[in-house]
Amino acid sequence: MSCAMSPDTPFRSSAFRLTLTYGAIALLLVIVLQGTVYFLTRNALRGEIGRVVLSEMYTLSGDFGSGGTRALVSALRARSESWGRTRAVYLLTDFALRPIAGNLNAWPRDIQPPRDVEPNVLTEVQFRITASSAEKTHPVSAYIVQVPGVGWLLVGTDISEMERSLGRFAWATVWGIVGITALIGLLGRWYAARVARRVRGFSATCDSIVHSDLSRRLEVGPDGDEYDQLGRTVNEMLERIEQQAVLLRAAFGSIAHDLRTPLYRLRVRLEEALMHTDGPTGRELVGPALGELDRVQRTLATLLEIARAETGGTVAGSEKVDLAQLAREMYELYQPGMQEKGLELTLDAGEGAAMMGKRQLLAQLIANLLENAMKYVPTGGRITMVARLSGRRVLLAVRDDGPGIPAVDRERAQEPFVTLQSGSDKPGSGLGLSLVKAIVRLHRGELALGDNAPGLSVECRFEPAA
Repeated sequence: MSCAMSPDTPFRSSAFRLTLTYGAIALLLVIVLQGTVYFLTRNALRGEIGRVVLSEMYTLSGDFGSGGTRALVSALRARSESWGRTRAVYLLTDFALRPIAGNLNAWPRDIQPPRDVEPNVLTEVQFRITASSAEKTHPVSAYIVQVPGVGWLLVGTDISEMERSLGRFAWATVWGIVGITALIGLLGRWYAARVARRVRGFSATCDSIVHSDLSRRLEVGPDGDEYDQLGRTVNEMLERIEQQAVLLRAAFGSIAHDLRTPLYRLRVRLEEALMHTDGPTGRELVGPALGELDRVQRTLATLLEIARAETGGTVAGSEKVDLAQLAREMYELYQPGMQEKGLELTLDAGEGAAMMGKRQLLAQLIANLLENAMKYVPTGGRITMVARLSGRRVLLAVRDDGPGIPAVDRERAQEPFVTLQSGSDKPGSGLGLSLVKAIVRLHRGELALGDNAPGLSVECRFEPAA
């Protein structure tokens, strides 16, 4: 178990998602900006073309006003060769749309002259024509006006170059957006990877700290960013915790030193008193006192073991332990006592259940689980001990068909000095499962209490030995 986990994929990283979110907002702003520039540019080009066409239309109208139809036709013929140079389009027709002058052979089929329009009123139209030198069509933006007594005058210009320019601008915008999107994705992945490295470093350090290696500290870089600030704050907190742990270990050591000697002397004196007591009354008084003294000594020893397991860091003297073989030895040790109490103890031990740990502590773990089962399972009950490789973990389990522990009390049952109501009439200090939890934690394992339907199932899972 570790205090933090790195995301399996960058898409699950909050840094990556945050970068994508801000990137998406920036990309949306770029799209809006580029779209606005595109439409403003298109409108500006169309407005400029419209002004040029209107200027030409007004020039031709001036020619017609000063010289009549002959002057207008002469001006159009003078401009009839301007297609290749200016891309201008001219056409003068009669009211039946028969050409009179200009560089178009016929009235465009895409449009029709407006009806009920007064003379000298301009009408804007757009259509496509085919140039004489190529079969490719060209878009044209033009104005139509009715020439009094003559017919219709069409003046326009080829806007294919403008369309090509706008098309290139649009494609440049699209490719720019694609490039920005790719850049945002790469930036998000880079930033997520950078944050993930810091988080993995924090996670590895926290994992060691969780398992009581309080000498470890989070790495603090020179950048002074929020991660460095967090690291400094956590390191200060760890300094205080380590100081408290040292004081706690010193206090437990002092307690053990101060209590063991007087308790031992008290036991010796009680045993001497029992040896020199002839009457049954004295034995009835001294015998229970020795039993209570034994209970106090066992409680003190268990507390010291829990303290060492909780604050002792990694397992000292760790070795390769075959948990299945250890379970067989504990089975042979406890099986006679189980039979005397009318309990059936079975063993399911497989191969390959080796792990790294301290044999003495693991034996204490199994002993606590079996003694708890002996204490709470009634006569005629069945207890099963399992020690085998399960998946990628080494499983040690003790299951019984006793009263079990309600789901709401399973977490509380692992706390020191907790005795549940169902077991309040049983002798004990309520430290059995606490010591089991401490030993499992010391070996970096996982402890789970479950329902054996009926009864209790206690499962301990450990990393297998390499």
